[in-house]
Amino acid sequence: MKPFFPLFLLLIVFCTTLQAQEPAPDSRYERKMVMIPMRDGIKLNTLIFIPKNSKDPLPFLLSRTPYGVAESPYPERSNPELAKEGFIFVDQDIRGRYLSEGKFEMLRMTRDPKLPNSIDESTDTYDTIDWLLKNIGNNNGKVGVFGISYGGWTSMMALIDPHPALKAISEQATPADWFINDDMHHNGAFRLSYGFDYAFMEEAGKIDTLFPFDTYDNYDWYLRLGPLSNVNDKYFKHTIPSWDNFVNHPNYDDFWKKQSLFTRFANRPLTVPTQHVAGWFDQEDFAGPLFMYELLEKQDKNNLNCIVIGPWNHGGWSRSEGRSLGNLQFDAPTSKTFREEIQLGWFNYHLKGKGDGKFAEAITFQTGSNQWKRYDSWPTKQAIQQALYFHADGKLSFDQPKASTGFDSFISDPANPVPYRTRPIEQTYGPGSRWFTWMTEDQRFVDGRPDVLSWETDVLENDVTITGKVIADLFASTSASDADWIVKLIDVYPALDAKNLKMSGYQQIVTADVLRGRFRKSFETPLPVKPNEVVEYNVDLLQSDHTFQKGHKIMVQVQSTWFPVIDRNPQKFVPNIFTAKASDYVKAEHRVYRTGANASKVMVSVVK
Repeated sequence: MKPFFPLFLLLIVFCTTLQAQEPAPDSRYERKMVMIPMRDGIKLNTLIFIPKNSKDPLPFLLSRTPYGVAESPYPERSNPELAKEGFIFVDQDIRGRYLSEGKFEMLRMTRDPKLPNSIDESTDTYDTIDWLLKNIGNNNGKVGVFGISYGGWTSMMALIDPHPALKAISEQATPADWFINDDMHHNGAFRLSYGFDYAFMEEAGKIDTLFPFDTYDNYDWYLRLGPLSNVNDKYFKHTIPSWDNFVNHPNYDDFWKKQSLFTRFANRPLTVPTQHVAGWFDQEDFAGPLFMYELLEKQDKNNLNCIVIGPWNHGGWSRSEGRSLGNLQFDAPTSKTFREEIQLGWFNYHLKGKGDGKFAEAITFQTGSNQWKRYDSWPTKQAIQQALYFHADGKLSFDQPKASTGFDSFISDPANPVPYRTRPIEQTYGPGSRWFTWMTEDQRFVDGRPDVLSWETDVLENDVTITGKVIADLFASTSASDADWIVKLIDVYPALDAKNLKMSGYQQIVTADVLRGRFRKSFETPLPVKPNEVVEYNVDLLQSDHTFQKGHKIMVQVQSTWFPVIDRNPQKFVPNIFTAKASDYVKAEHRVYRTGANASKVMVSVVK
């Protein structure tokens, strides 16, 4: 949920605030730092950039963040396309962070409006807008709210009790539910390295703070950590509230439900035009915008809801031209197109009345074919669900298996987990971290590991385009009483590409995710698995818009560890993995079946 920029040095804003407020001689904007009072008397640090020579009244663009605004660059650098058009930019430290007063609460719960003077991020947004309208001159009475990651989440909070002047929202990479998906869990499986790093970074102090690891390769550190109970015993000592929440709420209980945007926006009509922005390779918050678009679409009576998905990592649409990510090339300035055409057009229409307001329901950049697509529904109704079936000898095809027996197996050893990216695995936001592009890494780095199963098609004779939801349907067993199931849908490039040799045989993740076996029936009530019993697991791989080109192959990989981005499942069922003992971690044999009766497959939405 951390924004895309690297963690800046912690010689922080207190020494530089006054200097930072000096006007930049080449900027068209005047810079002001103010403390805006909230309804309970707490004041929030707010940075305002006002165009110097605007003849016409201008709208506000408000962003609220926990990551510190005092050193924010002038709009010409941070939002050049929007800055050229002209807006009043407002950046604010949320309550309890950096120079703002009050107490910080991670993903602050929504207030009870019956309680006098109760506050939440929605009321803080409302009060900020109200103050801006009354105290900043030459405004046109309209406000847009936008932000990335945590700023995307605070943008969603503005919708809870929207100020009448709020006319447009662009939430970008918001988390929606920290147990179902996004930052901290994926389908109930805990995101260890990210959850540990992020909780410490945000809650060890009022400013971002890196945990002092004593090794560079975090794979080694987390393996030496042992069971998760050692985190509090050896390091956090119950001083990090979010970690204690992880420990105390191992299942999808009322705590997670109350925090979830599903609960906060249930049966709430959409009254403000809302744009959702996501990246196919977002390593932190891909699911949130998809979930919130889908939820609000059901409640949208006036065509106010739309979604944009591009070939970006977390926040990648806000920087550079977006022609590439990692080793992947897109043959187009995807990020620049988003900023110049899609984002600017959105705010120009809703805040300035420019343009025709005809926004596509969904705009996606289709990877593989490298084309922008516009759809009148999302997922598109033009796609037909088809199954990619697992067969003997590592074969994958659209033909259903007919065999009466057959499975592939491997030994899953928690003491030797499969790394989720090539080592060394640097600290998430530490020096030299490759966290930002790991979802584009060549998956051949696990080739040959006996605990990773692979199936692939023959070389494709025609393009195959999938657009929409992707779900893995596994029939599997384990010799133990719990297991994780990680499934990766992969585009395998031609064995020899004379024009780009380094991409020869490349194995590119199209989409991938994990399901913790204990939650196969319910996230609320975990259940042990009966050893050696064949069980059906549905692993939600979210969505894709991708063309597997002629000459490529389609591959599926299945494994049971993805370390340390996902914590190790002990594989022995315990009530709470956060309190498991070292002796609970056991080896197990896992089998994936591929028979007519138990046909493991990946369901894809194919566009003919």
